[in-house]
This record gives sequence, C-alpha cells and structure tokens, in this order.
Amino acid sequence: MFDVERTGSEVRKLKYNDSKCLGCGICTEVCPTTSLRLGPVVPIARGLIEMDLLSVNADSCVLCGLCSVACPFDALSLTIDGTPIKEMDNYPTWEVESEICDDDCVYCGRCSIACPRDAILFERKLPDRESLLRGEINIDDEKCIYCGFCEELCPPGAITISNVPTSSVDLMNNSIEVDTSKCVYCGICKRVCPQDAIIEICSTCMLQDQIEVPEITGTTYIVKDSCVNCSWCAEICPVDAVNVTKPFAGKLEVVETEESVCKGDSCHACQDVCSCNAVDIVDGKAETNLSFCNLCGACISACPQHIRELTRTSMKLTNINSESWNECLNKILDE
Repeated sequence: MFDVERTGSEVRKLKYNDSKCLGCGICTEVCPTTSLRLGPVVPIARGLIEMDLLSVNADSCVLCGLCSVACPFDALSLTIDGTPIKEMDNYPTWEVESEICDDDCVYCGRCSIACPRDAILFERKLPDRESLLRGEINIDDEKCIYCGFCEELCPPGAITISNVPTSSVDLMNNSIEVDTSKCVYCGICKRVCPQDAIIEICSTCMLQDQIEVPEITGTTYIVKDSCVNCSWCAEICPVDAVNVTKPFAGKLEVVETEESVCKGDSCHACQDVCSCNAVDIVDGKAETNLSFCNLCGACISACPQHIRELTRTSMKLTNINSESWNECLNKILDE
C-alpha cells in the first residue's frame, strides 16, 4: 500500500491497493515518468517474500492519473479534491462488467465454487425436507432388541439407540428414537430389523400431488472490488445467467525455440502468478485457457524463458480525449 499526495490549488492523492493488484505491469507501461516499478512478482505470488507487488518513486510521480485510468482492476486510484477521477466525465473509463441476472439464476452455486478470487457471494434457502415427504414410522419397544442394525444402516442418520447400564446386575437402560425431520421413509430399517419391530409407511408418491412444489430462493452477488473479469462464472453457469465483459481482446501464445522451451512441471511461474486460474500444466507444458484469461499479462514478465507472447488488439477503455493520453494508453495495445 502507498499514498502519494500533493497540495496546492487542488489536492491530488494517488492510492495503491495491493489486494487488488495482479502484478500485470500495465501501469508501469503507461507511466510517463517511469515512477512505478513492479517487484519480484513470482516470489511474492509464491509467498516467499512479503512485500507489495508495486512500488512508487514519490519524488518523480507527477500525479497525472494515467496509471489509475489504465488499471482495469482498480488497484490504483487518483483523487482530485477527494473525488476519484474515474467518476469524472472528462477522464477515460473502462466499460467492463460482471453481473448475474437474478431472474435467470437457479442458485446452484457453481460460480461461487469456481471463482478464483472468491469474489462471488452465494447464499440459498432450501425448503424443509420434511415438508416434501409424507409417511409414518413406529418402533415397537417390546419387540426391539436394540441390535443397532437400523441405526447403522439408516442413510440419513435419523435413528439413535442408547444403551446405558444402570447397575452391575440390572439390564441395560435401552432407548431408540427416530428423528422424523431426517427420516426419508426409505424402509431400510424395516427390512433389516430381525424382530419385525419397525412399522414404516411411505406415502410420498401417493400424495405427491398434495405436496407443494418446493421453492428455492437465494442471492448470488459479484463483489466488484475482487472481480478480475476472468469469465469463470460465465463459462461454468449452466443457465447462462452471468454476463462478463473482459477488458481486452487479443491472444496469448507460447512460442518456443531451440534454446528456450517451456519447463512447466519444474517452473510453473506463469501458473503461480495467474489471478484467473487460467493456466494448467498439460504433458509437462504450461497451457493457458483463453476462455478464462483476462489478458492482464502478469504471466509474460513472470516467465523466465521469455517465450510467452501477448497481443492485445483492443480494449474497453473509452472517452480518451487527449492526444498525449491516447498515445500513452495505446502502449497497452499491440497493433
């Protein structure tokens, strides 16, 4: 974390949030005064060094805001008199989005499990199980010998048997209970009972038209501060309820030579720094699934073999009104 502040006719303040930084280096590419510097991204990602991914030379930084505008992940924020420039009409803005349509979401939770940044909050409410079942169960205490067959074989664990000795000469103080909130009336207990002590009747099938259709409700929410627009949620959603707009279009390739080849199994530096979980080691080589890649470029500088090539053909950064800013920001692209 760092803050750089200048006061005068206006108060300019640049804030850096390391928790949002991907170590991509986009900000260092556009900085006109080369005041920003990436740290050792791979050791930091592996937890070998505790330090920020980015540092700044406060003496040379002119607080122009180019780095703040260029960062698609909001790791850098420049404010003028307390207002972020990304909220001002005359500054460029990213037209990226990650959103879940509540009307289409079925609350399966797959997006929450798949998200590599834990950026999706998921909660669902299921109906009580007993409201979906109809049946009866009864155990004859006079016939029951408390053998425990039913307890051990009960699939939902609805049967509890206790055998408590009262004295050295008395019989065991036995009891058997059925938790009807767990019982699914499957009949296994009845079939395994050697004493025919269990009476069980399942009427769910016969009365299914009288049982209300279960209603499943919930909430699925993307935390924008943590989202990196990787598209895992959109790709894995079975009902197409998620829409993700990535910051860049382009391609990422591995170009090997006789001198430099991918050492995926023994290196995996690209995999370690990838915030999108888009890199897999397949047959000893690193492969990037572009469906999940946001083309941030962190893996490019991380690769010790320098065989990864990134080409960005377009970006969702709009409202660039200054020629000088346009020249600096176009350094992000490879046209």
